Amino acid sequence: MKKLTHLSLIVIAAAAVLIEGCKSKEKLPKGETEVNVPCSGPDFFTTNKFFRANSIGESQDQVTSKKKALTNARNELAQAIQTTVKTVTDNYVNSREMNNKEEVEERFESLNREVVDQTLSGIRTICEKLMKTEQGAYKTYIAIELSADELVSKYNERLSKDDRLKIDYDYEKFKETFDKEMEKMGKN
Repeated sequence: MKKLTHLSLIVIAAAAVLIEGCKSKEKLPKGETEVNVPCSGPDFFTTNKFFRANSIGESQDQVTSKKKALTNARNELAQAIQTTVKTVTDNYVNSREMNNKEEVEERFESLNREVVDQTLSGIRTICEKLMKTEQGAYKTYIAIELSADELVSKYNERLSKDDRLKIDYDYEKFKETFDKEMEKMGKN
């Protein structure tokens, strides 16, 4: 009986090694090679805790290549935040069934632009790689992130200061709606 158990373990281990080996030798379409881009991939996707963006900048000047990459990443991040907050705002206003729905939505949109501009100063660089091309140009790969909690906190701060919105504003409901939207993003 013990021999059978040892033999079974050996067969299972061999099968596991074979299966793992096959996975790593995945065939690529003819004429194509896989490109690994620094500062990108699953570790740099937006999650339910952080908005993330990455980009590449290229220039003959090292500093300019970094500026290009950072500007592009910030723009991408701002667009993602605005889209998410617009969805949250629409869902929040609809769930609250406010009488002055149109006015509230317009005020939220205005605050959205202000808060995004203010909040982008809180971004953090999570990956940066500088390369030099064969042609002598500099290429910067960069990934940035912004805490979703920090963003909600900034919204709460701004919304609480707006007298008209303060009447209809419920932080807990807004946060709950925001968290639901972030959960969806974390699953993509």
